[in-house]
Formats: sequence, C-alpha cells, structure tokens
Amino acid sequence: METISIVCIVIAVICLILIWFISIYNRFQANIIRINEVEADIDNVLRKRFDLLNKSIAIIKKNLPEEEPLKIIEELHSKKMSNFELDRALYQAINEFDIYKDQIKDGELKKIDLVLTETEADLIAYRKYYNDVTTDYNKLRHLFPSNIVAALCGYKNRNYYDNKNLTSKDNLKL
Repeated sequence: METISIVCIVIAVICLILIWFISIYNRFQANIIRINEVEADIDNVLRKRFDLLNKSIAIIKKNLPEEEPLKIIEELHSKKMSNFELDRALYQAINEFDIYKDQIKDGELKKIDLVLTETEADLIAYRKYYNDVTTDYNKLRHLFPSNIVAALCGYKNRNYYDNKNLTSKDNLKL
C-alpha cells in the first residue's frame, strides 16, 4: 500500500512539473507568434514604402530628365537584407525623395508623399508594438522559473527595433 502512495505522489509531481513546463512553453510560443505577426506587418509596410519610392523614380525622371534619382532604391533590388537594414536604407531614400518632392510640383508625387507619411505612422506603431512584445519575451526568458524552459528550448534574446546600427557591438547587447 505504501509503494502505491509513493508512486501516486511521484506521478502527481511529474504531472505538475509537466503542466508547469507546458504552460511556460505556451507563453513563449504566444510571444513568438506575436513577434512574427508584427514582423510580417512591418515587412508589408516596408514593401509598400519601397514600391512607392520605386514608383516615384519614373515621375522624377520625367520631370527632371538629367537627374538619376533614388539610386539607393535601384541598389536595393538586388540585395537581401533584414527589415532593420531595409528600414534604414528606405529612410535615406525618403530623405532624397523629399529633395525632389520640393522641386517638382506633380500631383502624383504629392499623393506618394501623402501615402509615405501615412506609412510612417503605421511603421512607428508597429515598431512600438514589436518592442513591447520583444520586451515581454525577453523578460520571460530571463525570469525564474521560465528561464529554465528558455534554456531547455534554446530560446535566445531578441533585438529591439530601434533603428540603430545593428553591426555595432554596443547595440548587440541587451
């Protein structure tokens, strides 16, 4: 009778540990899903901005034929890069676009500028949400006892979306 009690207690403890592990694991998975969703949203906004800037090249060339506008956009066609890198490159292109926008009084260019401004607002909101979710994930990864699950599953820290140069050693640390 005593061995049955001990076996039942051991099974109950194992079940409790398993339930705890599964609940922590599911919290990690929920954060990872949220991060992936917002990364896809950021990617869509960046693609929209890229397409708008690409579209503006033809308008600028039509109005200023001697110019070679937005060379950076043409260079980006062949590069593979992360959303972080693409965002920084697009900001450079938008700064150049602003120079041409002031020189050319074209209605289509003004529409592109308006949509670029709207996408900037979207991008700011997505960046904030991404950083909030990343903060939740990184906290979960570092707090006890969920750090045990993180270590067992091999979860690593996530970088924040902060528009800094990610190749700098200072920016790779959390």
